[in-house]
Amino acid sequence: MNELPPMTQRYAMNVAETASTFAELIVSDAALKQADTREHKLLLLNDKIQRAVTFFMDIHTRFLFEMRFYEERKAGLVGPDRLNELMIEAQKDAFCGALSEYHPHFWAAKSHFYRTSVPFYNFPYTFGFLFSSGIYSRARREGESFEAKYIALLQDTGRLTVEQLASKHLGVDLEQPEFWQQAVDLSIEDVKQFLALTEEG
Repeated sequence: MNELPPMTQRYAMNVAETASTFAELIVSDAALKQADTREHKLLLLNDKIQRAVTFFMDIHTRFLFEMRFYEERKAGLVGPDRLNELMIEAQKDAFCGALSEYHPHFWAAKSHFYRTSVPFYNFPYTFGFLFSSGIYSRARREGESFEAKYIALLQDTGRLTVEQLASKHLGVDLEQPEFWQQAVDLSIEDVKQFLALTEEG
């Protein structure tokens, strides 16, 4: 984007990490292919899965917490005890009760909640992770021929909405589930591979 006019170099939060997340996926998968031991593969897969858990569940916790906080705040001040309760409820819901313990004070520990000029500051991370994963899924299918599309997509992030980016460069409608499912499927593949390797032991 450096050669583009300055006004077209500002991009939205939901595409801010498209390139970095895409690059992480490339490096992670390359490392997995080169891993020569079961333990090394498990370590690398665990890292990928932990990142997916953060985006799918942990950030969903933050979203639920904020939604519920803003709703209660309409009626007046929300004290720390109630904030703790809201946080635990959000964690239970987002993780479907799978956690063995909860972090009731997470609302106080996470600086993202205090970006008062940007409510729901956390949500774009999950959107961005899924968007990048969907692009990466397409890149894996198309191979080296995808490079030019990818570069053009990145160059347009400051002048098109994400819906327009997806339509112009990927030929997809983001309001339909297919693109998002392909993104989620990458993480499902990782989990299946991880489980298969643990069953070998």
